[in-house]
Amino acid sequence: MLARVLSAAIVGLNAVPVEVEVDIASQGLPNFFIVGLPDKAVDEAKERVRSALRNSGADFPARRITVNLAPADLPKEGPSYDLPIALGILIASGQLQANIEDALFAGELSLDGRVRSITGVLLAAILAKEKGIKQLFIPEANAKEAAIVSDVVIYSAPSLLSIFQHYTNQKPLQPTENIEYSNFPTENFDFDMQDIKGQHLAKRALEIAAAGGHNILFKGPPGAGKTLLARTLPTILPKLTFEEMIEVTKIYSVAGVLGKDAIVQRRPFRAPHHTTSLVGLIGGGTNPRPGEITLAHRGVLFLDEFPEFPRYILESLRQPIEDGIVSISRAKGKLVFPAKCMLVAAQNPCPCGYYQDSTRVCICTPSQILRYHKRISGPLLDRIDIHIDVPAVKVEKLTDSDTNSLENSADVRTRVQKARDIQTKRFEGASLMSNSELTNKSIKKYCTLSTECLSLLRRALETLHLSGRSYYRTIKMSRTIADLEGVFEIQPNHIAEALQYRPKLEMQ
Repeated sequence: MLARVLSAAIVGLNAVPVEVEVDIASQGLPNFFIVGLPDKAVDEAKERVRSALRNSGADFPARRITVNLAPADLPKEGPSYDLPIALGILIASGQLQANIEDALFAGELSLDGRVRSITGVLLAAILAKEKGIKQLFIPEANAKEAAIVSDVVIYSAPSLLSIFQHYTNQKPLQPTENIEYSNFPTENFDFDMQDIKGQHLAKRALEIAAAGGHNILFKGPPGAGKTLLARTLPTILPKLTFEEMIEVTKIYSVAGVLGKDAIVQRRPFRAPHHTTSLVGLIGGGTNPRPGEITLAHRGVLFLDEFPEFPRYILESLRQPIEDGIVSISRAKGKLVFPAKCMLVAAQNPCPCGYYQDSTRVCICTPSQILRYHKRISGPLLDRIDIHIDVPAVKVEKLTDSDTNSLENSADVRTRVQKARDIQTKRFEGASLMSNSELTNKSIKKYCTLSTECLSLLRRALETLHLSGRSYYRTIKMSRTIADLEGVFEIQPNHIAEALQYRPKLEMQ
């Protein structure tokens, strides 16, 4: 007898339908075959399914069992096919009579029949919604992850036996309630802008970066507050929209790094160490998985001790920073991961950290300083919108215990949110989320410049030797500064402020 059970395979950040066909032959020696390009984890499902069925009180047929995972030319990975294979055997052997045409199943089985959590459940739920599949049976541990998707009846199954009892009406499973976006709790942070003493120019630059999603580089001596500034950035970033939340949760679901809430509710902040490998940062591997830059999608990628990263790893960031995607090509095919994140970097001015410092003497030789600076290429620096010096904090400011006069993150975040709301309204109907995503073509549409602004930019091109990329990035930053002020048209003062954040090397 033949049975068909619908499941899903994860390809990159998308799910595709997989039909699990189970055939139990009346003739032939007892055996168990799985075909359809299964990997080792799928092939080992034979032993898990055999034990799970027996320990759930079902009979494992002593016949020739063939399982085909269609389409046969698509590689199948992971243990999520355990549950549909077991159900297929129950139906094909006549132990279960059930209409499962409008249901999708995914889950790993333990030897005692319990259904264990898997990765990519959110993608399976989205696939079910897109294909009009009415029911989704998933592990109990993944219920909250899938509950964000509406228009699909989600059943969280604790065990294989519970699904059997559901279809035999002995003990029907209760549908999981959908989670409303408005029910998410208020965010709490360990840092606050009020904790940063001094550094008014750096905090202003951080506000502009947050408002427009711009890349930023902090340069200063040790202990000046570069890392603190970077780690405070999430406290002033606007909240994730529902669409962005789905995007980020899909990535974390595939990577298997979802937290206990099962839904990413705040903008990611990823801070990999400078010993991170190329695959760890960009993504890839034999079976390509997202890297740190993709895990930081719609959030922040913080690279502390920027020059300490190997140069070839830093150079690999150039294309993702520019395009907002990571293309990974392998013999098996090509995958594209999103990478629209803010790059925040921090570095010392020299190996010892005190070059041009007013309080400490630099012990580095000119050649050491030059080699240190050459670790970061000009093209990569050109892709960073804001370059800001972070000098050492003066003693009187550092020891001042009165922080009530300092602006807190909530106030700054209110201004940033207003600026982002302006951008959301402006880009309505376009596939843009912030000013940093503007293309050269869309700049002409959304960033109208007056004669005075164009004149100022022409002088800057001639005297500051700006590249074409710097020219357009300056306009985008000017648009963000105008949005923070609530001004419709870009003014010359907005251009002037944006120009001061270009790297000093361009201004020599």
